[in-house]
Amino acid sequence: MFLDKIVATKRTEVEAMSSFSIAQAEKTISEMPSCLGFEKALTTRKNRAMGLVAEVKKASPSKGLIREDFDPVLLASSYQRAGADCISVLTDVDYFQGSNAYLKAVRQAVNVPLLRKDFTIDPKQIYEARLIGADAILLIAAILTTDQMKQYLKLASDLGLDALVEVHDREELERALELDTQLIGINNRNLKTFVTDLKTTEELIQYIPAGKTIVSESGISSVQDMAYLQQIGSQAVLIGEHFMRQPVVEQAVHDLMGSIVNTTNQTV
Repeated sequence: MFLDKIVATKRTEVEAMSSFSIAQAEKTISEMPSCLGFEKALTTRKNRAMGLVAEVKKASPSKGLIREDFDPVLLASSYQRAGADCISVLTDVDYFQGSNAYLKAVRQAVNVPLLRKDFTIDPKQIYEARLIGADAILLIAAILTTDQMKQYLKLASDLGLDALVEVHDREELERALELDTQLIGINNRNLKTFVTDLKTTEELIQYIPAGKTIVSESGISSVQDMAYLQQIGSQAVLIGEHFMRQPVVEQAVHDLMGSIVNTTNQTV
């Protein structure tokens, strides 16, 4: 399974961090400014009726190279001008052609919360995320045990980071809810087959109690998709590939997000 291959690569990366000092990381982090609130940016501070996490992504295992003229700082700045509430930055090198350097550069260029999009399998990666400027991390239930998720959620909180817990099926969702996870990402893409279906959000959202922040991820590319997700109760969306394929990213955000309606049924 391809997901197993990615995790094996991550284990190799973590092994290469043997000289990483958690004590030094904690000291450095204690002197850093507080994180920007990722979850709050998608709820109480969102710019539109639905929160937007706009993703800076050069490539993916399922689609290959997505954007050839890839400048993460210019793209992130365009997202910020377009009113994105948060920005996701891929840092995985081998499969998404991402980089920690991209996130560091974006952090210097924008003032919205940043999600480090990577495959977290070890506490050192969480410290690293905080050190390079992330405000939130991704925890993928499919590659973590419940005990790991519990440990990583606590560590993230202790470091001031929000954690987006990503699920794809009922079993993964139930494990996330057991831990009283606040921020839940529903990945419409099956990471084992790469098949994408927005119905995944509809199927799972009914089991999520009120008060949670729900982010629908993957496969969102049209006004119809946005209307559908808003109707079924998704509070936010994470969109990367669609924006990356448009020549003018800022306009692409306005075109797609301008289709959603506010609580008084007026287009925002």
